[in-house]
Amino acid sequence: MDLGSWQTQLRKGAAELVVLALLGRKERYGLEILEGAGEAGELVTEGALYPLLTRLEREGKLASRWALDEGASHPRKYYRLTGEGERLLAEMRPVWSRFHAQVTTIVEREQ
Repeated sequence: MDLGSWQTQLRKGAAELVVLALLGRKERYGLEILEGAGEAGELVTEGALYPLLTRLEREGKLASRWALDEGASHPRKYYRLTGEGERLLAEMRPVWSRFHAQVTTIVEREQ
């Protein structure tokens, strides 16, 4: 596996947590989610985001609504966490923290 493939797999693994965390703060539409994720680097691509949102909504973790915002040229689809999505995010956060700490400990120790 080359570095690019490895990075893609890392992003795929983290994308769901990133999207849920961003929506845990507030309701957002797709471009806002991409911009929020982009603040930390290219964690979620547009090509991966919309299928992920569709899956999470189908699974009952997200709900959505269409709105025509003032000054917008077209309606936007806003996403928010459902109760199930909030529970999943609460479960994922400590798992991520432990995983991050374990990997960081090994990688930094072995430098």
